[in-house]
Amino acid sequence: MSRSIGGNAMSWNDESPRYGKPKKKQGGWWTLSFRSRKWGQAGVVVLLISALAACGKTEPTVSGRWYTPSQVADGKSLFLANCASCHGAAAQGTEDWRTPLANGKYPPPPLNGTAHAWHHPLKGLKLTVQNGGQALGGSMPGFGGTLDESDQEAVIAYFQSHWSDQIYQAWISRGGLK
Repeated sequence: MSRSIGGNAMSWNDESPRYGKPKKKQGGWWTLSFRSRKWGQAGVVVLLISALAACGKTEPTVSGRWYTPSQVADGKSLFLANCASCHGAAAQGTEDWRTPLANGKYPPPPLNGTAHAWHHPLKGLKLTVQNGGQALGGSMPGFGGTLDESDQEAVIAYFQSHWSDQIYQAWISRGGLK
């Protein structure tokens, strides 16, 4: 007598006229027939090989940097949509960013490595993106409710991609990744 569960043939007895006699009694109705086990094992092997292959295919970072080219590409579109109206499309900021406006607030600084953004560690840059720049004397709104953490990192990757290697290395030396 056999039973089918989920499309797999299950055997109640020691012998199967279609697939031959198993070498040993397999323990009961839950034991798959020889043919089903063979395909089940092959499926597991294929699944494991696929999973291991996917694990080995991580995108390399931009040479000498913490971020990947995909983060820069994603960050560019996010930056253009959320930040460029104040900081400029190339993260160049405003010309007179060091001079307070009439309201006492500072205009958006460059984020391209020509101002002070590189003085702040990654954690500080993320906090500024999340909470805004008002606590620092600016007008920037927080984007913590708009951009998730991976989006925030992508935005930072985009403007850091404009930093020269010298500025980036100075940022690293100051503990930028801490």
